[in-house]
Amino acid sequence: MTIEVKRVSKHYGTFNALKDIHLEIKKGELVALLGPSGSGKTTLLRIIAGLETADEGSILFDGDDLTHIHVQHRQVGFVFQHYALFKHMTVFENVAFGLKVRKKRLRPSDAEIQEKVYELLRLVKMDGFANRYPSQLSGGQRQRIALARALAVEPKILLLDEPFGALDAKVRKELRRWLRKLHDEFQITSVFVTHDQEEALDVADRIVIMNEGKIEQIGTPQEVYEHPASPFVYDFLGNVNLFHGRLHKGKLNLGSAQFEVPDHTHVVNTDAVGYVRPHDLAIERTKTSEDAILARIIYSHIVGPVAHVELRREDTDEYLEAEISKEHFVQQQFRTGEAVYVRPKEVRVFIPEDFVI
Repeated sequence: MTIEVKRVSKHYGTFNALKDIHLEIKKGELVALLGPSGSGKTTLLRIIAGLETADEGSILFDGDDLTHIHVQHRQVGFVFQHYALFKHMTVFENVAFGLKVRKKRLRPSDAEIQEKVYELLRLVKMDGFANRYPSQLSGGQRQRIALARALAVEPKILLLDEPFGALDAKVRKELRRWLRKLHDEFQITSVFVTHDQEEALDVADRIVIMNEGKIEQIGTPQEVYEHPASPFVYDFLGNVNLFHGRLHKGKLNLGSAQFEVPDHTHVVNTDAVGYVRPHDLAIERTKTSEDAILARIIYSHIVGPVAHVELRREDTDEYLEAEISKEHFVQQQFRTGEAVYVRPKEVRVFIPEDFVI
């Protein structure tokens, strides 16, 4: 089922939670709504679900306008951060609940319900836990049951609000892979809310990045990470080093160094900021080009194959972060307190108008 959000706005008093949102989600697509707290992502999800009403705009499922249709008639399944399982019911009873409360003419037989529930429990690898209660399960197991319950009613759309937010990092990663696999099997149009960049980049077909009630950028994980549309997107999707300077005819002048930025040859003498990811910052002992900046290593640590190095620029006292291979770090024997040169392998420049939100 396709979802179309047309010019949706939502206000709470004088606060604009959503501002003229337009979004199209394809059938079978898994889309992440990503952004910081207060960006409007949960409000948008609740309006799609029918749990909130938009002040302006409309919501269409497969071209049908459901803006004023009650949540009970939208055929959506929900999975929330805090599971919302019935504590007094067993795992089996929780998953079967949505089927048992259907109107009599739509309700499957007891045998059909049992078959359906056990099929879902096998799918989420919880078939051996049917008679347990939620209090007897781990957080990850409870979330699997919440997802099985949502799938039991065969929803046309699956909505997930911070589904893994209450779990520890290792369990979250395991469930992310599992959700992706499950989605590929069921092919249900799915929308999930998260503030975790890694989660969105790892799971989603497309990411909708939100900020202050507006959409900053929509694209595949690769598109939004490698080609951020604004300084906000660049900064939000991972660590970044900022280099403030003057941009003139394709060169960003920093005083002690100069970066080549051929995409801005038309810009004449204006303030600008260069953005460089830590893994795009090289560390060298000698100055080999005019884009090298003198800095001093103040801290380093190795995690797996990557050495994380913190530096302080000698000209401005600003801090920088670099990520280089463990092999190169050990081979070069870089030491804390040592003066080195840092050089960007790739830089993206934003000029002042890019910062307008």
